[in-house]
Amino acid sequence: MQIKLQHLSKAYETGIETIQVLAEIDLTIEPGSWLTITGPSGSGKTTLLRLLSAIERADSGQMMIGQLDAMSATEAERRSFRREKVGYIFQDFQLFEQFDVLTNVMIPLLPYEPRKLVEEKATRLLKTVGLLHRKHHLPARISGGEKQRTAIARALMNNPELILCDEPTGSLDLDNRNQIMEVLQKIHKNGATIVLVTHDPELAKYGDVQFELRNGKISEKSQKIN
Repeated sequence: MQIKLQHLSKAYETGIETIQVLAEIDLTIEPGSWLTITGPSGSGKTTLLRLLSAIERADSGQMMIGQLDAMSATEAERRSFRREKVGYIFQDFQLFEQFDVLTNVMIPLLPYEPRKLVEEKATRLLKTVGLLHRKHHLPARISGGEKQRTAIARALMNNPELILCDEPTGSLDLDNRNQIMEVLQKIHKNGATIVLVTHDPELAKYGDVQFELRNGKISEKSQKIN
């Protein structure tokens, strides 16, 4: 899907002041590309991902994500879009501690498809990310890198066209970081569009084009990084 943002702005009210997080953002993301967005803490990187996933709505501007007009879509249309088109990878994993690895991966599709089919798909994805041997382990019994690979497998359950990565290796050591990036590279080669935000200069080397987000404005830094 092509993503096109025009004059997109987003602010938050704190009760004391208005904080302008994104200001007049213009950005086009072509299908199958990998954008890496850097910027200091508080620069609006996570907010931009939440807009791209249709979790939040911008205050003004235009935003087309594939066929979804994110500014005028109903909440039901936005939920359907997220369920069918988007995979979201969080820095803090967001796993359910009471469920094993396999069940955590299955959760996004359990309400919508037969359990047997969902389990078969989750098993295949765990094999893809190298975690088949951990499928019956609870999150407390696996490493940080394994938790993140579980989260990646979960994000892939809906065959997403768009994968959003919010500091996906921020809490990992060097070896685990490299493993996660190898998995993301494999996913990207299969045609998914990736938008990754990070403050890690090493992660900024990945992808097709790098942007910087600062003071609510976005600017291109370099192309064909890797």
